[in-house]
Amino acid sequence: MALFYYTAIDAEGKERKGSIDAINKDVAVTALQRRGLTLSSITPAESNSFFQMRLSFFERVKNKDIVILSRQITTLFEAQVSALRAFRLLAAESGSPLLQDKLNEIANDIQSGSTIADALGKHPKVFSDFYVAMVRAGEETGRLDEAFAFLADYLDRTYEVTSKARNALIYPAFVIITFISVMVLMLTTVIPRLADILLESGQEVPIYTKIVIGLAQFLTNYSWLLGIALVFGGVLVYRFIQTESGKKRLAHARLGVPYVGDLYRKLYMSRIADSLSTTLSSGIQLVRGMEISAAVVGDPAYREILLQIAQEIQSGRPASEVFANYDEFPGIVIAMIKVGEETGDLSNILKTMAKFYQREVSNAVDTLVSLIEPLMIVLMGVGVGLLLASVLVPIYNISAGL
Repeated sequence: MALFYYTAIDAEGKERKGSIDAINKDVAVTALQRRGLTLSSITPAESNSFFQMRLSFFERVKNKDIVILSRQITTLFEAQVSALRAFRLLAAESGSPLLQDKLNEIANDIQSGSTIADALGKHPKVFSDFYVAMVRAGEETGRLDEAFAFLADYLDRTYEVTSKARNALIYPAFVIITFISVMVLMLTTVIPRLADILLESGQEVPIYTKIVIGLAQFLTNYSWLLGIALVFGGVLVYRFIQTESGKKRLAHARLGVPYVGDLYRKLYMSRIADSLSTTLSSGIQLVRGMEISAAVVGDPAYREILLQIAQEIQSGRPASEVFANYDEFPGIVIAMIKVGEETGDLSNILKTMAKFYQREVSNAVDTLVSLIEPLMIVLMGVGVGLLLASVLVPIYNISAGL
């Protein structure tokens, strides 16, 4: 199969641009003509110049684009626009080339008789399992516009919470990188010159000064070896955390860090409650909702627990009773789930829990940032001060003895 880019005029006289997979150019032309399109141009993807080719490895569809797309689809469906027409319109108006290609492919699949959920499911890097399951539920219940509206709201909330948690780590990472850079710069430029003065004096220097001088000499003479070791170690660590065992160990270590682990637990509670509330509101059964939540929670340990809970609920046990068997879920979550079961309003109860944990995550992030900022500055000052003191104090002693 080969990819062809085309420009055509549809039956209404409007220009359409897109791509199509076909065995050869003649087959592509025939397929497009059967759709009622009059071709203006068709070009094999291979003939594009190097500067025109998109580097698909670096391309990705942003969460913001999917949120906007979901809201646009909701509006078009409420206006009684057909699914095929809606996806064609959105593809033509999309500002993302990658998303435009995906929407055209989805429209082609719908035109061939595929359901919207099946068409979306062919693009897992753009539309998650959660997204596809919600759309499928909307198709089955006849509330497709509501399903896309739920998705847009859910993605909006998820993006806000996740972004805040991620952005909270940017400042500490910047301070740590700056601190390490300053220390390396001092050890490779300032300390060696001061060390020469100490060594020329012939006087005995303290053990901590010898350690600093030795470290400076190592960085000056063997920095290339350290660089190779860091790159090699980084590659090994990256490959390890891509494995299932590595992901589990990383997740376990992350949850074990004081305060940070509590922040992640609240984030996972927010995701689980929000995704379950959204799926239940869309008519998806609780067991299937648990399986979908397991796919989007973002932690291997919680994913396994949710899948186990789904199996136990399927066997007939009450959800609150099953959740109570796992220490990973706070007592308030179990109590609220029990209330939801008794009142028959589990969806709204979970929605309330999701809002509660979203506020908890936001407050925890703000507190963490307020604690980290002064702590990092103090540590940076102490580190640089100790480094200078280890060399300047012996020099001062030499000067005092003259």
